[in-house]
Amino acid sequence: MHLNIDSDHNRFKEIIRGKIKEDFKKYITKGEMVGKRGKNLVSIPVPSIDIPKFRLDYRKQKGVGQGEGEVGTTLGPGDDQGGSSGAGNSPGRHILEVDVSLDELADMLGEELELPHIQPKGRKNIVAEKDKYTGIRQTGPESLRHFKRTYRSAMRRQIMTGNYNYEDPRIIPFREDKRYRSWKAKSNPESNAVIIYIMDVSGSMGEEQKEIVRIESFWIDTWLRKQYDGIESRYIIHDSRAKEVDEHTFYHTRESGGTMISSAYNICDQLLEREYPAEEWNIYVFHFSDGDNWEAEDTVKCLAMLDSSILPKANLFCYGQVESLYGSGDFIEALDGKFHEDNRLVTCEIPDKEGIYDSIKAFLGKGK
Repeated sequence: MHLNIDSDHNRFKEIIRGKIKEDFKKYITKGEMVGKRGKNLVSIPVPSIDIPKFRLDYRKQKGVGQGEGEVGTTLGPGDDQGGSSGAGNSPGRHILEVDVSLDELADMLGEELELPHIQPKGRKNIVAEKDKYTGIRQTGPESLRHFKRTYRSAMRRQIMTGNYNYEDPRIIPFREDKRYRSWKAKSNPESNAVIIYIMDVSGSMGEEQKEIVRIESFWIDTWLRKQYDGIESRYIIHDSRAKEVDEHTFYHTRESGGTMISSAYNICDQLLEREYPAEEWNIYVFHFSDGDNWEAEDTVKCLAMLDSSILPKANLFCYGQVESLYGSGDFIEALDGKFHEDNRLVTCEIPDKEGIYDSIKAFLGKGK
């Protein structure tokens, strides 16, 4: 019975996964699930799950509608054959929320967008020591005693010596019966990666633009965490000046004023130089802005910093130009003109939430 329940439960989970995959593009562009993220799980609303039902075989037995009567005859109490506009007491159809692990979401994202798995660059790795149980031995600490093996050994000894009573089975382990787990330390190399998110929070970047950044960053984070064992995220915001902030501040800051992109690139470069040496870390930078930089001279400064300092350190630098209510600037054109043949830099225009899907594919589709 227990096996049947497990089988049915697994079958239902497969139905849920199939429904999520069927509508996955919709989930990518919606922000409702991002707000329901736990430590390792995301709660996803899944509508219209049809649960199998028993049906009467009318060929073997009569059922409702098979007896005497005329078309339109009332089958229950009451004269009202139509619907009611008032409140009712019957249950309606509800949206089912299911918990999906971030690893499963990453797998679905990879399948949906046909993303290649990332091959980390030949850089230094963290080596994590992990104890692995490898066998059984007769000595060891009591905390590692294997109870099942111990009592099996004691029972075998009592049977062999004729001291085992089948009518009153009592097993008393002696010292020589005790068995303990043995282990050895295993070294697991873990690839390092850091993601630096940069966002323009000037007056032209409204709440809708920040929501686009929030949704896209969630999927980028989910995919990269699937690819690397050890990963860190850092956040930089800028208008005419830049500063490093925590994740909550990054998504909820309201600023005004102009835009000086070089201020953010300068902090990014200092952060990489100080804490994330290129020979030890896989580095990813994602910058989101409406592209309306304050002056042409600052754009030239940004291009020079990217060329000489940031791109040589990074696995990938991605720039997403989010369309603003006030129009978009020409920063993306400057990047494309300077780095159109450099596969370390990827740019994409994001006109609205529907553009999130294509931009994630553009950013992560390089497998870098």
